[in-house]
Amino acid sequence: MRWSNSLSTRPSLEAAVKEVAEKSLESLGTTANLGLVFISSAFTSEYPRLMPLLKEHLPETIIIGCGGGGIVGMNEYGKPEEVEQQTAISLSLAHLPEVTVKAFHISAEQLPDLDSSPDDWCNLIGVPTSDQPQFVIFADPFSGRINDLLQGLDYAYPHSPKVGGLASSGLNGQNSGLFCENRLYQKGVVGVSLSGNIILETIVAQGCRPIGKPYRVTQGERNIVLELEELANSDEIVSDGVRQSPLEALQNLVQNLNEQDRRLAENSLFVGIVRDEFKQNLEQGDFLIRNLIGVDPKAGAIAIGDKVRTGQRIQFHLRDANTSAEDLEMLLERYQRDVALDTTTTNNAAALMFSCFGRGEGLYGKPNFDSRLFSSYLNIPISGFFCNGEIGPVGSNTFLHGYTSVFGICRQPS
Repeated sequence: MRWSNSLSTRPSLEAAVKEVAEKSLESLGTTANLGLVFISSAFTSEYPRLMPLLKEHLPETIIIGCGGGGIVGMNEYGKPEEVEQQTAISLSLAHLPEVTVKAFHISAEQLPDLDSSPDDWCNLIGVPTSDQPQFVIFADPFSGRINDLLQGLDYAYPHSPKVGGLASSGLNGQNSGLFCENRLYQKGVVGVSLSGNIILETIVAQGCRPIGKPYRVTQGERNIVLELEELANSDEIVSDGVRQSPLEALQNLVQNLNEQDRRLAENSLFVGIVRDEFKQNLEQGDFLIRNLIGVDPKAGAIAIGDKVRTGQRIQFHLRDANTSAEDLEMLLERYQRDVALDTTTTNNAAALMFSCFGRGEGLYGKPNFDSRLFSSYLNIPISGFFCNGEIGPVGSNTFLHGYTSVFGICRQPS
């Protein structure tokens, strides 16, 4: 297995495509059976020309990709670079022996009902569950029914990792683009399944830290939390029996924060939902982070950006640049400790980065932060884009995130 990537910021589409194709092929040193392309929204008017130009250089390569307001790739010095709101193309190529590569495009109208059998979803993708595929997925943010798709894929392929993002158009509001084989799509979902001698591992950095104690939801309806009971501590599932309104719990929590966190809570307060209800010692990464949408002072209730049910554990979280950096570094340290990934001699692994528009230079105040931090732990080619929503797992399910950086690490089994 070999991977390569090249990034071009040339303003001419022909010149940029020629540069990334030639450099990526030269670095790969062999034939490519998979290509992943990410193109800046600055090229939106020229999206229809991208795939024909790429196919001139890579006629036998299966290629998928999408447009983005920011593009990630390896610069001429071999360092990751995040190009935001400028012309850029990033092309990753892979030589994947003993791996079956299948690209697909799915429209929203093709999706089975959520009560359909797993076979219906497998027939839609064209890959049986027994192949144990790994998925990379890009979707139109407006018409893809992406949550239904992720739920259906988790149902049909429960042990298959899925990463990706929603195509983005940057700050100018232009249309997004999806690319699959020789075609440009502006609706639906494009993706690729990888089956065989390959592993796709994930790092999902949601950029938050928990504050206070966890609570159990004792009353809830749809996305409204009506009543909570405080748990004794983060290592226990047993409660102290005291029930209160979410607003009361939040007010008590904020009063006990330091001044800096109290100011942060005014604009950057989130709710984390525990994904593994049987885990006792909760850590960062055990929560699905969702927006705190609103508060009902009369009822003392809060609304969050996801469904809740009685019995779930939640905890309030804060987010800022320092927290986002610390969260990603903690996850990278954990991955480096748990996975002995040898990348010292060849490009035998690669990473895909799908990051929210709310991160990048606007969050950190300097460019290339997430990609360079990743590279300091894992020196492998990296590519990707800034998304309108990021796709990655938390616990045993796949979710659409916000304010997150999702990394998919492709490597051979040990």
